[in-house]
Amino acid sequence: MATHILMPALSPTMTEGKLAKWLKKEGDAVESGEVLCEIETDKATMEFEAADDGILGKILVAEGTEGVTVNRPIAVLLAEGEDASAGDGLATEGVAKPGPGAVSEVRSVELTGSQPSVGGTEKVAGPTTGDKGGRVFASPLARRIAKDAGLDIAQLQGSGPRGRVVKADVEKAKAGGGAAKAAAPAQAAPQQAAPQPAAKPAPAQAKLLPDQPVTEFPNSGMRKVIARRLMEAKQSIPHFYLTIDVELDRLMALRADLNARPGADYKLSVNDFIIKAVALALRKVPAANAMWTDEAILRFDNVDVSVAVSTDGGLITPVVRNADQKGLATISNEIKALAKKARDGKLQPQEFQGGGFTVSNLGMYGIREFSAIINPPQSCILAVGAGEQRAVVKDGAVHVATVMSCTLSVDHRSVDGAIGAEFLAALKPLLQDPLQLML
Repeated sequence: MATHILMPALSPTMTEGKLAKWLKKEGDAVESGEVLCEIETDKATMEFEAADDGILGKILVAEGTEGVTVNRPIAVLLAEGEDASAGDGLATEGVAKPGPGAVSEVRSVELTGSQPSVGGTEKVAGPTTGDKGGRVFASPLARRIAKDAGLDIAQLQGSGPRGRVVKADVEKAKAGGGAAKAAAPAQAAPQQAAPQPAAKPAPAQAKLLPDQPVTEFPNSGMRKVIARRLMEAKQSIPHFYLTIDVELDRLMALRADLNARPGADYKLSVNDFIIKAVALALRKVPAANAMWTDEAILRFDNVDVSVAVSTDGGLITPVVRNADQKGLATISNEIKALAKKARDGKLQPQEFQGGGFTVSNLGMYGIREFSAIINPPQSCILAVGAGEQRAVVKDGAVHVATVMSCTLSVDHRSVDGAIGAEFLAALKPLLQDPLQLML
């Protein structure tokens, strides 16, 4: 029985993506769990696995195609023994938009440009079945067989990738008679027409001089999302800024000593010390490890620190989980591995979603001080500048010390000025006396 293979939603915020590469060609046999193609989302390039066995009968979307919307058919899957003509009757231009009953509410955690927001609900278009009220992940073929057999697919246990219900699960239920019969669809309640939003003014267009030469670099999906989210963050979050100066001489000496030890399988950077110190400071001042919602201020139980990494496609923030519980060498090696995956476009969603606090370091570029834009729904981001020799006064005398400026951007809705100051007061001694990081 020929069925469509649909463009998947590979992240909570994905609405469209680029079909980067087909790894199977027309006529190839496909097994459940095999990788069919690579899909480029607004965050990374990810592999898409087949949910059912069959033959790849026809490719509907060529590789390299951008702007492929979620749930659009991208290929036709044939059952064993079926001829390619069996898929001719299937639509190739798209599928009907899901109605009100096909929208489910999912708990999401969505961060600007790279992570999901925690604590809100987000409407996600997708098929829903049964009366559970939640989204059921199942292949089109499994849905069709279940419908023909009168089975409630929402009651089936999926054995496919990420718990997806596949053909074998439905056939097992048919043989065992263990699935509940599908209930008759409830009469849809009449819905009041939603008010139409006021028309937004058209965005200003860039104007060029008649013969002004330019080179065009098309915006990637990732770049568009970053631009939109950061604009929303700057416009909707009441930022305020707190700056401290930190003396780094002890930290630099300890770093040099640790890196010089024979047989070391690490190479510590200043940023590794900063991440560890930030994590311990958040453990001391948990009120800074928080996010704002209209109903409540939510504090993260774990200390998960996002680290800004620059890539060719834009900024992304992989997360060091439970950074307060890890040693410097572990943090260093983990960050290097995550940064490489980020630049290669291979980060998985769980590696860049869900952080509670972000560190952005431009010190390696010689930037003395800057103010960063908060990464929603987080409440704080620490902007770290370069360590440089400056004149400091100690006991009435002028000395030369290596000094680094750090600026904390804070969401005033969820973190008050006093809490921000307490956090920086906890952070500063950890960096100036880094032996405390070893305790």
